[in-house]
Amino acid sequence: MEVKQKYLTYKGHIVFGKQSMPEFDRIPKEYADNEACFVFVNQGEVSVRSQNDYMNLNKSTGVLAKCLHYFFEMNEAQRKSSECVEVIAVLIYPSLVEELFEFDLTQSNYSFNFNIKQVQIDRLLENFKESINILIDNPELADESIIKNKLKEFVLLMSKSQNAPSQLDFLSALFKPIDISFKTTIQHNLYSSLSIDDLARLCHLSTSSFKRKFSEVYEDTPKKYIAVKKLEKAASLLKLNDNRISDIAYDVGFESLATFNRNFSKRYGKSPSEYRLS
Repeated sequence: MEVKQKYLTYKGHIVFGKQSMPEFDRIPKEYADNEACFVFVNQGEVSVRSQNDYMNLNKSTGVLAKCLHYFFEMNEAQRKSSECVEVIAVLIYPSLVEELFEFDLTQSNYSFNFNIKQVQIDRLLENFKESINILIDNPELADESIIKNKLKEFVLLMSKSQNAPSQLDFLSALFKPIDISFKTTIQHNLYSSLSIDDLARLCHLSTSSFKRKFSEVYEDTPKKYIAVKKLEKAASLLKLNDNRISDIAYDVGFESLATFNRNFSKRYGKSPSEYRLS
């Protein structure tokens, strides 16, 4: 997979970027932790998975995200299309905010009740995206003053779209992630195909720290606990509906039908098709 990137910088920080992604399964957000961002979909469709959210995005929707880890994932609609996914991102940093606006972010206690939010792209945001697209493709036009004004324009548009009391309140809220509990993150993503390393990333933990915490909370290893829960869910679905076994395997987070069949037979003593008939 070849990921193509173009970007514009301001004061040493990437502030506008365009990334094209051929077919992929999952890509982590690849930027620094201490930033917030807004992502437009310029082409195709893509899904975003965070600690407790999963949303599909297309040209009519974008995502506003605080400074946290999340993943871009290829959704079913995009898998059936040969179109490459292309996104445009606006990246916001506390140090740049305070320099651009002469704000002290500690002076506001305002916060949003989300870490990541789907946003409808209205005409103003669409026009803003197109202007950034032009600048990224023609970097010779993007001098420091233009980039500075575009960052200010974005903050004004987004603060109004989110009904924030002021630009200061909007910006301050962007750098205040809501604490999502460990259990909430696990339960929300239990039937995904996330690896243990991926789950650790969502929890903002190293893999070793994640395994220790998981064992403390669930009194089991993550590999064993998650496998059992997926198989229990699959067994329930086999009794409740007539979906294809391959679809059920995918729905509970198995990427391979052979792996699902092997694990299911080992736990229940029957193949999934035999279990359904019994």
